[in-house]
Amino acid sequence: MIYFNYNSGDTMAKKKVTKTAKRRLTIITPIVFLAIGYCAFTLVTTMVSIYNLNREEASLKKELTELKAKSKDLKTEIDKLQDKDYVARYARENYLYTKDGEYVIKALDAKEKKVKDKFEITEEQIILLAMITGSLILFYIVFKGMKKRKKKGGKK
Repeated sequence: MIYFNYNSGDTMAKKKVTKTAKRRLTIITPIVFLAIGYCAFTLVTTMVSIYNLNREEASLKKELTELKAKSKDLKTEIDKLQDKDYVARYARENYLYTKDGEYVIKALDAKEKKVKDKFEITEEQIILLAMITGSLILFYIVFKGMKKRKKKGGKK
């Protein structure tokens, strides 16, 4: 039997819990915990969903502003391409077209001038070298230990 103590001033009263009350508690308690768990789960999933939707909304707004700017640039480009002089200059600059008697001399950009180092080491190569070095050190330690055991075994 379970007793609950109630402190009420000077008197100490003990109340006996009946079997029916115990049965009610054993039936109602899991149901209440399941309900609370379901509510908590629903609350958390809804909050995560709202967070993801807000993040997606922000990225879409950013994309919208970028697309509006690109649209504006394309409209100005369309207006410029209506001019025959601009089209001729654009073709010369981007597609290396020339007029009669002109020569094209292409200057290299700073990026094109930069030559890759022949001995450039990538991250994968560094990891591979570290693994090989670690393996060699491990083998050295193991074989050195085996030699010491053989020497100790031979002296006995």
